[in-house]
Amino acid sequence: MNQLRVDLYSDTQSRPSAQMRRFMLEAEVGDEQRGEDPSVIRLCEMVAKLLGKEDAIFLPSGTMCNEIAYRVHCEPGDEIIVDKTGHALHFETGGPAALSGVMTRPLDGVRGIFSAEQVGAAIRRPGHHDPASRLLSVENTSNLGGGTVWPIERIREVTAVAKQAGLRSHLDGARLMNAVVASGIAARDYAAPFDSAWICLTKGLAAPVGAVLAGSAEFINRAWRFKHQFGGAMRQAGLIAAAGVYALENHVDRLADDHANARHFAELIAETPGISVDLDSVQTNMIYFNTSGSGLSAPQVNERLLARGVRIGDIDDAVMRAVTHIDVDRAGVETAARALREVVQG
Repeated sequence: MNQLRVDLYSDTQSRPSAQMRRFMLEAEVGDEQRGEDPSVIRLCEMVAKLLGKEDAIFLPSGTMCNEIAYRVHCEPGDEIIVDKTGHALHFETGGPAALSGVMTRPLDGVRGIFSAEQVGAAIRRPGHHDPASRLLSVENTSNLGGGTVWPIERIREVTAVAKQAGLRSHLDGARLMNAVVASGIAARDYAAPFDSAWICLTKGLAAPVGAVLAGSAEFINRAWRFKHQFGGAMRQAGLIAAAGVYALENHVDRLADDHANARHFAELIAETPGISVDLDSVQTNMIYFNTSGSGLSAPQVNERLLARGVRIGDIDDAVMRAVTHIDVDRAGVETAARALREVVQG
């Protein structure tokens, strides 16, 4: 493979800037497990305030945020209602079943967004034979939905149905700040209807590691037990928590650049014969497009792009996903679009 010039595989490919690295090196540190790391404490206080929750806990990954939240909210044999595209269904190696003994009930949403009526229909009546409907889980933005932003009114509707039926609600906010920047709606407003919520620091925010889960003081107190049980406790974690502090102070507003670059890339490739992309679906930093009209499969296109120093992920035989981030500028997406045109035109 040639040296990568443009990496649109995922926003997880973003790297800490020189300024972020200096900030990390200067971080105050202590024993995180004993609640003595000043930088971790600062980060958790920032996220709790950002999401309008009582408390927060710093974790190594977003997957751990989801899995700990599921374990706190549910007991073995319970059921989680989630969209069919949900991250926990596809990318957490069966974690809900393996770690919490819970079932998942997928809904057939549109681009990752389902309705209050679908939630109501999925909630099981109490009985001795069915699993107990216990938790509603929402992913905003929806990854496999195309980076789509949940309308705030829809969030309020689906969580209201869940609450009325006695269910708790959880927000998978891996790319919540993308939704915030795209919609202009505050993170605390998105998080308000949920019993727990988290944000990832390692995608568009460009920190090297970590995510923060927030909720009530009681919820976070119990989350600590499972943080230890799942192997997530750390020591002088302030070095990495500081990256999250820097990201929240410096990298949120710039997500708009990623969104603009994604839109530009989508418009460029829409002009390429053999490539199909729905411009209306490009709401944040993700572009899903179909290569079947070119006579090449998505893996074939991917292989030929790599030979030109461009990486874009192939989702299946026909669909690819490009994700913009801090390390890909306007010139970068134009380079990638030209490479794609060269590949499909032979």
